[in-house]
Amino acid sequence: MEARDRSEQAEQTAPAADAAREAWREAYESSPRRDGDFETMSGIPLRPAYGPGDVSSPAAEGGWPGVAPYTRGPYASMYRSKLWTMRMFAGFGTAEDTNVRFRELLRAGGDGLSVAFDLPTLMGRDSDDPHSIGEVGRCGVAVDTLADVEDLFAGIDLGEVTTSMTINSPAMVLLAMYVAAAEKAGTGRGALGGTLQNDILKEYQAQKEYVFPPRPSLRLVSDVIRFCAAEMPRYHPVSVSGYHIREAGSTAVQELAFTLANGFAYVEAATAAGLAVDDFAPRLSFFFNAHLDFFEEIAKYRAARRIWARWMTGRYGARLARSAQLRFHTQTAGVSLTAQQPEVNIVRTALEALAGVLGGTQSLHTNSMDEVLALPTDRAARIALRTQQVIAHESGVANVADPLGGSWFIEALTDEVEREAEEIFARIDAWGEGSMVEGVLRAIEENWFQAEIAESAYQFQRKVSSGRRVVVGVNAFTEGNEEPPPPTLQIGAEVDEAQRKRLAAVRQSRSAERVEATLAAVAEAAREPTANVVPAVLEAVAAYATVGEVMGTLAAVFGRWAEDPVL
Repeated sequence: MEARDRSEQAEQTAPAADAAREAWREAYESSPRRDGDFETMSGIPLRPAYGPGDVSSPAAEGGWPGVAPYTRGPYASMYRSKLWTMRMFAGFGTAEDTNVRFRELLRAGGDGLSVAFDLPTLMGRDSDDPHSIGEVGRCGVAVDTLADVEDLFAGIDLGEVTTSMTINSPAMVLLAMYVAAAEKAGTGRGALGGTLQNDILKEYQAQKEYVFPPRPSLRLVSDVIRFCAAEMPRYHPVSVSGYHIREAGSTAVQELAFTLANGFAYVEAATAAGLAVDDFAPRLSFFFNAHLDFFEEIAKYRAARRIWARWMTGRYGARLARSAQLRFHTQTAGVSLTAQQPEVNIVRTALEALAGVLGGTQSLHTNSMDEVLALPTDRAARIALRTQQVIAHESGVANVADPLGGSWFIEALTDEVEREAEEIFARIDAWGEGSMVEGVLRAIEENWFQAEIAESAYQFQRKVSSGRRVVVGVNAFTEGNEEPPPPTLQIGAEVDEAQRKRLAAVRQSRSAERVEATLAAVAEAAREPTANVVPAVLEAVAAYATVGEVMGTLAAVFGRWAEDPVL
């Protein structure tokens, strides 16, 4: 009866709605229009207004929060039950320096730690490696041995906080050090919560912090997934990251499609290694960028959840709801920050953070206004955290799940982002002849991802250079650019010297024979295709083998990767 009444009502109101739309169209056509590109940052053309006829799957028909396909959020209650984790990214200088910052962030109300490592650590090199000169502690914290990780988390209960580590090629080594440090402090590995980025595929596509060739690197990711599924049930072994793909210059659609394609590849790799999909998929997480195209970003997150749910249940046979519920961390767009008028970056970050919240993120990092100039100061990091707290406690947006659901514009844009992403999946799947993992690997080896991102970055820069895309303080509204920059955090040469002395002391105090034996075991495990390398790496780091020594041992088995550049 109720459905029939609604149908009759719709029939009665349809002529009036058509007449109203036609009246609007006539008024629009007769209106003057400013010169502008009326499209999203991904190039999706936008209608001047949206109505009922523009939506193929409105939220009213497409489900509710916490109900498959989770377009409107992975949980029914969303932020009414628990606010997103306010996770601040920090790391600089020595482990002791960063430990002080971690404690400050926790005192300021942060409830999750996120570790930034310096470039030598990210590349699997020790601080005394000749390639590390001038980079030790500069863009993150220097970690060479288990002793550094012990200092990094000194006085912090790792059973009470969750820790995210942005590390990829040496991810297995840093996870092993984290586990060993926690266990020495009295927290068992089963009690540890957090996330290891461990997303090596996007390194070949975008960030370039790889060491080994793609195929053995993917094997190491699978080993970590297997280890965590068996021994660390609270820990997320992979954070499939679109963030760095977007920072490299991709569009929002490419970020979504490339990221989910990588996610599907990890699912196929783990199942090929013998795991049932529901044994590990609930602990996979994602990491997306929050850029400045406010509505496109929200649509991107909503489309991501819908696509993941459909593929996980339809293609990969997942039966658990949590396997199909895409959950993600968000970081505001570092590439959107400007050195000119850096205080304006607070505004940019607030808008990007709001998009992440309205899109239903599970955790959020807000960039500091001075990150474009240097590592953030204490004051700038605190303002970034306060930005999240204002959104959470003063704006009211956390009171309703998916408050933009049902918006004709948001629903239509979600549909279009999904459609364009599926076109990319079809191309990758065809390259792999029905295998997403083979399609992704082939696209990496043939430089397709890299070329697509480079072209998108070029087209965006052309718009900025021509003035078609306005960047406040850069190509317009430059009054104030002459003002001096704010004070920044400086990392001096004394950090390099202190870290080298620390490493030398550890080398001197450890058992060289034990290190040599454990590294031999790492090599033996790496040579055996069905062995899991993680236990051997755990033994090596517990013996205070260095990051560079473990990575060098693996490189002797797997080789090192050199990319053919895209010009």
